[in-house]
Amino acid sequence: MLHLITGGARSGKSRYAQEWALSQSAQPVYVATARVWDTDFAERIQRHKSERGPVWVNYETELHVSQLPLDNRTVVIDCVTLWLTNFFEAHQYHTNNTLQAIQAEIDTLHQKAGTFILVTNEIGMGVHAETEAGRKFTDLQGWVNQYIARIAGTVTLMVSGIPVVIKKDA
Repeated sequence: MLHLITGGARSGKSRYAQEWALSQSAQPVYVATARVWDTDFAERIQRHKSERGPVWVNYETELHVSQLPLDNRTVVIDCVTLWLTNFFEAHQYHTNNTLQAIQAEIDTLHQKAGTFILVTNEIGMGVHAETEAGRKFTDLQGWVNQYIARIAGTVTLMVSGIPVVIKKDA
């Protein structure tokens, strides 16, 4: 089962995803897809790790989430935006290759037994990107979010810390 949680920056996506995972499992899995970009980001990552606590099984990977031992687990993947950034860079900013690569990863996860909670950003609701690479990435993020939302059983939009379920399969 896939559950997509989307929203803007600091909308409460990660907190909600973690709370939901903890309500489903005594020992959920957290997959961090972030790359350490700078000192500030390293501190942010460390803060997030310490906030989660010892009940979580933690993995860090930049690309191949589907290769982790995630079968029959409740898994938070945080976040699709950073994961997509890693694919975009790995595929030298080629839109189609990036899209195919991340969709293959998502399809593999979708075929696994377990609950997969994917956290993503709605960057298309913000300002228009100034650079070509930024505009390509905004398009990619929108397409990936649409793709996951289409196959997910549940899609939740976070607005100011409030979860708004916008799709729930019966």
